[in-house]
Amino acid sequence: MDLINIGFGNLISAQRLIAIVSPDSAPVKRLIQESRDSGMLIDATYGRKTAAVLIMDSDHVVLSALSTEKMAPRLGMKVEDFTREELL
Repeated sequence: MDLINIGFGNLISAQRLIAIVSPDSAPVKRLIQESRDSGMLIDATYGRKTAAVLIMDSDHVVLSALSTEKMAPRLGMKVEDFTREELL
């Protein structure tokens, strides 16, 4: 089982991860609120600004203070694999 550090010593299973998305769009904000209301939200930001939203196959939504740029190497991806527009 591959575990990924999402910041502050918190780990998630790489096999259960479906997507990592930016928290800025309205649909993602609604997803976060719906997850909070249903008790499926895991806030791993430790009070810091949310930089990435991780969507799991168990319908859990995990908030992380680490950006996608910082998580990419932990997932075995190189940051160079992204274009500049994709990182902004």
